[in-house]
Amino acid sequence: MNPTIQTAELNYCDSLTSYSRRKTIPVRVGDVIIGGDNPIVVQSMTTVDTMDTMGSVEQCIRMIESGCQLIRITAPSIKEAENLRNIRDELRKRGYKTPLVADIHFTPNAAEIAAGIVEKVRINPGNYADKKKFEVIEYTDESYQEELARIRERFLPLVKICKENGTAMRIGTNHGSLSDRIMSRYGDTPLGMVESALEFLRICEDENYHDIVISMKSSNTQVMVQAYRLLVQKLNEGGFKPYPLHLGVTEAGEAEDGRIKSAVGIGTLLEDGLGDTVRVSLTEDPEFEAPVAKALIDRYISRLPHATIDPIEKYPITPFEHTKRESAEIYNFGGQNVPRVITDISRIDGITEKEMKAVGHFYLPELDKWKMNDLGCDFVYSGDHPIPFMLPNGMREIQNFATWEKSQTRENIYPRYTVEEFQSAQDFHPQLNFLEVFDTQVSEVIPSIRNRKDLVLILKTSNAHGMPALRRAFVSLMDQQIQVPVVVKVSYPDQTADQTMLYAATDVGGLLVDGMGDGILISLEKEKAHTREEVLEQIKLHNNVSFGVLQAARTRMSKTEYISCPSCGRTLFDLQETTAMIRKRTDHLKGVKIGIMGCIVNGPGEMADADYGYVGSGKGKITLYKGKEVIKRSVPSEKAVDELIEIIREDGMWSEPEAI
Repeated sequence: MNPTIQTAELNYCDSLTSYSRRKTIPVRVGDVIIGGDNPIVVQSMTTVDTMDTMGSVEQCIRMIESGCQLIRITAPSIKEAENLRNIRDELRKRGYKTPLVADIHFTPNAAEIAAGIVEKVRINPGNYADKKKFEVIEYTDESYQEELARIRERFLPLVKICKENGTAMRIGTNHGSLSDRIMSRYGDTPLGMVESALEFLRICEDENYHDIVISMKSSNTQVMVQAYRLLVQKLNEGGFKPYPLHLGVTEAGEAEDGRIKSAVGIGTLLEDGLGDTVRVSLTEDPEFEAPVAKALIDRYISRLPHATIDPIEKYPITPFEHTKRESAEIYNFGGQNVPRVITDISRIDGITEKEMKAVGHFYLPELDKWKMNDLGCDFVYSGDHPIPFMLPNGMREIQNFATWEKSQTRENIYPRYTVEEFQSAQDFHPQLNFLEVFDTQVSEVIPSIRNRKDLVLILKTSNAHGMPALRRAFVSLMDQQIQVPVVVKVSYPDQTADQTMLYAATDVGGLLVDGMGDGILISLEKEKAHTREEVLEQIKLHNNVSFGVLQAARTRMSKTEYISCPSCGRTLFDLQETTAMIRKRTDHLKGVKIGIMGCIVNGPGEMADADYGYVGSGKGKITLYKGKEVIKRSVPSEKAVDELIEIIREDGMWSEPEAI
């Protein structure tokens, strides 16, 4: 085992190289125990109106049967809080003992009622006793302490009720709902998120109440990861108990994008041994969330034992902020270039123009020209199967060295070497060469790559603890001041589409969040025999996932981003239907971020970095935003999408979709 990290600079996980789950105090929630030595708990949240007792019960049952171990239900007012009793009683009557969690935002009196009914209460410090109007407030130390005293007065009754009833609590900070008070003192930062939670935690500890779980959720994966790490650091430094953590990327979205984005944030933290309960927030029916969360968690059940990874004595990365590793610009890799996508097509012999659509390049035979969509890869790795036609504009090919060496033409074609080939080769491309290495070979090749100005590394690992093994290799390069660009290569032979998405998002996304990686390559190697059509589908999946991971890690924006909430009982319109409708009309707007929020609770804040926002403000009524600014209020829902597009058009950000 590697030595535990105990430095002033880095104290957020046990080890960067040896898998070890953070030890926390156990917190009982009904029959479920979170933290301690207990398995990571899967949870989700209902989307049915809380006043619809039978609808809520039926949805809870579907969630339980899909693997959900905790169920959160919104209680925006006293009447919903009181109805939690009816939902609970009906579930118990039907034989279901799954603990319930009341989700509270603006109504302390609802929280106090709920605490006497359900097993856990979640409060959001940003709007439990504070407000958010995007106002800057000047505080003296004295006036700030007066505000803390006011918060204590409002929060203390809930703490006492929870303590008396044995009710657990989640102090759940949301990046999007930091109060004006916190924003004014700490800014829109991970530190602000952490301090928002710690203010409430101190009150709980003063009352000797410790049945607490903490979360630091955000729709921005970088901010989310940084905030959780900083929270653990601050807990350790401040002498707090090691409270369990609930992990989640809020407003992750739907389908492939939602799964990838969730995995980048949640998976990165799980790799560091952080996290005791998980919710994957998808804009889908909640019963689809639990299997995704379980798939993420299951990777760590058998993580030990893994091959030993050399310990990191000094980590050259600041884990609480995003700083890109310095790399030299080689061709179009590294430097200030966005990370590149290399798509593996090496299992296809004699690929046709038509089949290139799998990598985002479309041949139009009637016009005899190519078009590329937003997910057109930068390079293809053809291995020993050269592309038999002229490459589309913007496309580059990588061949195995032995094949490249024999090529009659080398225009836009570059060699990929093994370590053995590289060390003995006499023939190199004058501009760009690729050297593929295992993490364990990095130290060996450093002397021969130190002064190369024509080289990109393709880095891979066979270690079961994959992301930390790759991270260790990056640290070796940084320690030796080697600035060659590095493409991260991963392989998931014969896994499901969901597993490929989740694993790639964790293994590569976790590195990108910390600023490491100049490209991504998902390999086809070790795949079993498949039909040509099946391989092409796999290639398409790998290509799409690669772009999705880069976008979710916020390192390359290649398509429209939707910050879409998962829906709950507060939602004022059909989120799934509306998101699909907005996506259909706008998904050609490359790099534009659109927030789609079901209600006002987290809407304006969580989508604060979105370009445009669509927020439910009443039954059948929508408020439209440009950034944080309200542009139109109370727009009838049937007209709201058209009005949103008109705002984008007036802003000069609209373009008509092109037919491919």
